[in-house]
Amino acid sequence: MARNGKVTVVGAGFYGSTTAQRLAEYDIFDEVVLTDIVEGKPEGLALDLNQSRPIEGFETKVTGKTTGQAGEGYEVIAGSSIVVVTAGLPRKPGMSRMDLIGVNAKIVRSVTEQVVKHAPDAVLIVVSNPLDEMTALAARVSGFPVNRVIGQAGMLDTARFSYFVAERLGVPVGSVTTLTLGSHGDTMVPVPSACLVDGKPLSDMLSPAEVDQLVERTRNGGGEIVALLKTGSAYYAPSAAAARMARAVAEDAEEVMPVCTWVDGQYGISGVYLGVEAEIGATGVGRIVERDLTNPELAALRAAADAVRAKQADVASL
Repeated sequence: MARNGKVTVVGAGFYGSTTAQRLAEYDIFDEVVLTDIVEGKPEGLALDLNQSRPIEGFETKVTGKTTGQAGEGYEVIAGSSIVVVTAGLPRKPGMSRMDLIGVNAKIVRSVTEQVVKHAPDAVLIVVSNPLDEMTALAARVSGFPVNRVIGQAGMLDTARFSYFVAERLGVPVGSVTTLTLGSHGDTMVPVPSACLVDGKPLSDMLSPAEVDQLVERTRNGGGEIVALLKTGSAYYAPSAAAARMARAVAEDAEEVMPVCTWVDGQYGISGVYLGVEAEIGATGVGRIVERDLTNPELAALRAAADAVRAKQADVASL
């Protein structure tokens, strides 16, 4: 198998380390780099992951490196074509994603400055919360073309929606197609009109009230997990989503995915990072794919844009 390129995951918590594991096990990269500010943690995790290579049968090398607040250690990411930013504090029970904005803005700003210094040609995939605001901040700080700064949210929220539909109907998840747009938060816009089960509209199988229940559960999907875990937040599904986005970049797949990207005219919306469908390839976002939405869905998407735009303007100074 041909392997090439380097991908970096910043942050070696549950989310980051699981993302690094998934990327390594794809066996398409020469090297996966995992960094963290906790002394020895990324090195230890990298050693553990490398020792799984003979068992899982992948040759991708995993490199761990402790980094300092002044940028020490970041030279290890040089040459990375993709950098996944997971660094930041997770939610605790009762917290919204917006409660993290102050502390995580400082972390994301610092990490982005190091990416610019050491991996200036990378596609940046942001997963730190609050997602839409942190993606906009990373774009502003990096100065990268907007197509090279992407947020991971829609992939995760869509997967949650699909699982909830499959669970409710007792069907395989592979038979379900759903879509979630908008923000990664209170103004998330699940799109019932795009939902199919074995090619049939979801509305043919569930009442409007039942669909609304699934939509609401999707909006609260992350919070439901946080409340159950008590400490920490979801990482298996989020890491799967981030890794799939990174793979689409690495393979220049031009695969259509729901992601957080810069919207400038599509759906009558401009000047905001927002969750929409886009082709993902070697340069990040190739183009945004617009689909027909119902009038209520379009109105909800535009309302989400207005809400997120104001918050993204505020975060620029953090």
